[in-house]
Amino acid sequence: PAAISETKGQVIEIKNDGVQKTIVVLSDSAKSDADKSKEYVIDPRRTVTVKVGSQVNVGDLMTDGAADPQSLYAIAGFDRVQEYIISEINKVYELHSAPISRKHLEIIVRQMFSRIQVKKSNDTMFTTGQIVERGEFIKQNRIAEAAGKLPAEGQELLKGITEVSLTAKSWMSASAFERVTRVLVNNAISAGHDELRGLMENVMIGNLIPAGTGLSDEFVPAMKDVVRDEHEGSAEVY
Repeated sequence: PAAISETKGQVIEIKNDGVQKTIVVLSDSAKSDADKSKEYVIDPRRTVTVKVGSQVNVGDLMTDGAADPQSLYAIAGFDRVQEYIISEINKVYELHSAPISRKHLEIIVRQMFSRIQVKKSNDTMFTTGQIVERGEFIKQNRIAEAAGKLPAEGQELLKGITEVSLTAKSWMSASAFERVTRVLVNNAISAGHDELRGLMENVMIGNLIPAGTGLSDEFVPAMKDVVRDEHEGSAEVY
């Protein structure tokens, strides 16, 4: 993978002894003399894309090649890795003269960051180490806080689309992807219950998808009442 700058500073030296290359960066925000310079040892097959005197920021790539998204996320945070993933996907489509709208890629990236690993369950129903959906994590924390209890502590994870699908709350949705047997067996053992609130699980069983007029239980009855008032109860809602 490409070398990623962990600090903001200036490249002061690039060494090459024939076996490995070393990039030395002088940090702008070092708190002590010992932390002022940071050395990055890279594979000699990589081409260095910075030169002595270049300014680098946290998360900048200093060599050719693709960055490891997990490492980039740990070093530079969500915004930087999101931009990187979207940019790399766009390159593939542009290479084939098939540009794609950014909004579609943002939806994919949002799903990749939609899982949280519980670090401390405290007074919630979660277990330490459990991977849950962001919405469920927030919901259970609000319930705990409303009851005057301690909410859970968690860490946002970067997962691939397949892994995200397999950790979905809906076991029917998860079973539509890989490892079908494992998903079905685990939910059979734990007596899993599917609330059928997502698109995938409703499509699988032929239900009306929860979108538009089928979005929620609260929306449709409210609209029925409005129609009845306007047409004195003689109209039908489809």
